[in-house]
Amino acid sequence: MTGERRQPVISGNWKMHLNHFEALQLVQKLSYNLTAADFEGAEVTVHPPFTDLRTVQTAIDSDKMKLQLGAQSCHWAEKGAFTGEVSPAMLAKLHVQWVLVGHSERRELFGETDEIVRKKLHAVLDFGMKPIVCVGETLDEREQGATEAKVDGQVRFALDGCSPEVAGALVFAYEPIWAIGTGRTATPDDAQGTCALIRRVVGEVAGAEAAGTVRVQYGGSVKAANAADLLSQVDVDGLLVGGASLDADEFASIVAAAH
Repeated sequence: MTGERRQPVISGNWKMHLNHFEALQLVQKLSYNLTAADFEGAEVTVHPPFTDLRTVQTAIDSDKMKLQLGAQSCHWAEKGAFTGEVSPAMLAKLHVQWVLVGHSERRELFGETDEIVRKKLHAVLDFGMKPIVCVGETLDEREQGATEAKVDGQVRFALDGCSPEVAGALVFAYEPIWAIGTGRTATPDDAQGTCALIRRVVGEVAGAEAAGTVRVQYGGSVKAANAADLLSQVDVDGLLVGGASLDADEFASIVAAAH
């Protein structure tokens, strides 16, 4: 969809890496590496493990960094007998601004269903944070030609109960599961095709205005070498970066590709 350029969102998902000392070193180096132009060109979010959030939040606040703090997941309940879980209320108190919802590893390894993803999405919104809603297909689904049906269904399920205004303010992340951590990357044309599909579905569910403002990231073996080509696609509005976000120099180069 053409029109006014949407501000990209570049997100670093640290997954289950880095203790809080290492996390502090990374966020400090990353902040040093990024320029004013980088932050004008994109919103930059970092998603440390839960045990690192307080340390990273304190560094961002005390040093007035322009990085935005994100979490990797949360439970949908405000509180309760859910041993080992973290609530959206707890994250909001830590000044968390963004939460990944339905990351493929949560779906594939931990059994998160579309219904759970939708409940988490609404919980994140209820506590004033912004969800990044992850969708994507497995290698088997791709080889069977089921990419469109899988992604279409995930997006529609996530949007159920969202007003057009809420839908238009969301960020979706297209993660072809076969490209995550494998070194295999969807071509820019592949990424564009599925990101355009997501935008089209948003339009069908929530209207043209929402389709024009919703932002769609691509995630899957993103590196500095392919970031610019991916971001050049008209319907790719950002990148969800895994392993490369653990290297401050590499991640800064990816952010720079957005402007």
